Amino acid sequence: MFIEEADAKGLIAAGGVPTPPSGIAATPAAAEAVSAEIGGPVMVKAQVPAGKRGKGGGIIAAETPEATREAAEQILGMQLGEHLVERVLIEGKADIAQELYVAFLVDPATAGPLLMISAEGGMDIEEVHAGKPEAVHRASIDIRYGMGAADALNAAARITDDPNVQASLAGVLVTLYGLFRSLDAQLVEINPLAVTTAGDVVALDCKLVVDDNALFRQEGLPEQRPTGTDLELRAAEQDFLLVELDGDVGVLANGAGLTMSTMDAVTALGGSPANFLEVGGMAYKRATPALELVLSNPKVKSLLVNLCGAYARTDVIAEGLIAGWKELAPDLPVSFCIHGTGEERAQQLVRDELGVECHDLMDDAILEAIANAAGATA
Repeated sequence: MFIEEADAKGLIAAGGVPTPPSGIAATPAAAEAVSAEIGGPVMVKAQVPAGKRGKGGGIIAAETPEATREAAEQILGMQLGEHLVERVLIEGKADIAQELYVAFLVDPATAGPLLMISAEGGMDIEEVHAGKPEAVHRASIDIRYGMGAADALNAAARITDDPNVQASLAGVLVTLYGLFRSLDAQLVEINPLAVTTAGDVVALDCKLVVDDNALFRQEGLPEQRPTGTDLELRAAEQDFLLVELDGDVGVLANGAGLTMSTMDAVTALGGSPANFLEVGGMAYKRATPALELVLSNPKVKSLLVNLCGAYARTDVIAEGLIAGWKELAPDLPVSFCIHGTGEERAQQLVRDELGVECHDLMDDAILEAIANAAGATA
């Protein structure tokens, strides 16, 4: 679960991490009012679960409440990536002396917490750190003991010689690590963590990702606002996970792993998948609405169905797909590859009801689907 910046900052501020004075606005007039209440220059920041907001025009500095209103008028309603901006964060502009980078994340190598900290933060940080890996201090944390004051002070000393900043930074590190654990986070990233000209350490941004599997015990989290394309939101309302892509080969497979493998194979064989949507688990009995979702994408020029049944019966999935195909009557070609539990009956159903012969090899079905899509586009 990705927590938007304003909500994430509220959580870390409640935990004791300094943040600028701020407020949320959904209209230009409200943005102007928040700016007037804060006083002085502010930053107007689009609230969407996406990076690179500054480069996309989603972050604007404003010197006055009137300028804040104008900035909000520019940002509200704009599209950043796949997301429509519906609210902005207005926060006091900091007088920055230095921008730092701090992140706690789950280390893929150890499956434990990892601290990443650098004296270089701000925009394009990925490119900066890629070009200067030595600029980033990494420290694995023993989850049994956590991060104590001495550990935090040692990490702070790696990136600054100022004893006052070291002490402030160490306090922030201890607090952030505690929040990382208590929130069941997969990532807590502060970029930039600013050192002001007055010597204060202030979080000017916060990216927070919480483990979905722990949401049942995270009652204090803000309600997640639905994000995605119209089609993805429609799918979510039906408890399907659909990701809309730019390709023209619609993909239906059972199980997330098989779906991903099928998409990879489509790409490797020269095609372009139009979606991720799996009909595994209990969704295998809901093949008809899954089919309707895939076919609702106007970019889809051919359909690829790849089924491999273990406990999920391929003939049950096929029955649902055939019923949906007859109901929707789509005018596009379909290619099948079906193996596993119930495969003989499933293949016979497809043959008898749709007049389509299933392919024995997945690659053959994929190549046919790619060729069909190309033919429809030509």
